[in-house]
Amino acid sequence: MRLVSWVAVAIFLFDQVTKYWIVHGLDLATRLSIDVLPPYLNLRMAWNYGINFGLLAGDAPATRWILISVALGIVLFVVIWIRRDPPGLLGLISAGFLIGGALGNVIDRLLYGAVADFLNMSCCGFNNPYAFNVADIAIFAGAIGLVLFPGDGAKGKKAS
Repeated sequence: MRLVSWVAVAIFLFDQVTKYWIVHGLDLATRLSIDVLPPYLNLRMAWNYGINFGLLAGDAPATRWILISVALGIVLFVVIWIRRDPPGLLGLISAGFLIGGALGNVIDRLLYGAVADFLNMSCCGFNNPYAFNVADIAIFAGAIGLVLFPGDGAKGKKAS
């Protein structure tokens, strides 16, 4: 669990530092758009009140608290899961990514009422209208990692 905690803290801090730097330091909240390496990498301010791609978006306080509760529930589930059936090294790192990213987005909802998304990437004639953040990348990578590197199921099984 120590490795999971360290990875989660590192991801959480990296997410929060990048959000603060981009949204406040570069003033993206006011500027709304900064071209970095167009079209491959751009900064586009988007306040996400819902889940991925703005699904279930609503500025209602109930939506905000439901999404915070769901994120914290997922974190709790992952913690219990990896304690009961610890995965290997890559699985533990993946769990840390997912937990750190989820907590980063929870903090956004608590501070701003929405998640601060700002990364926008397009390529090869495809114009991506969506924005995301470091926490979103970590959640996605962590979830994929937990699928690819699950526990072996050895803990909890009786020896025959």
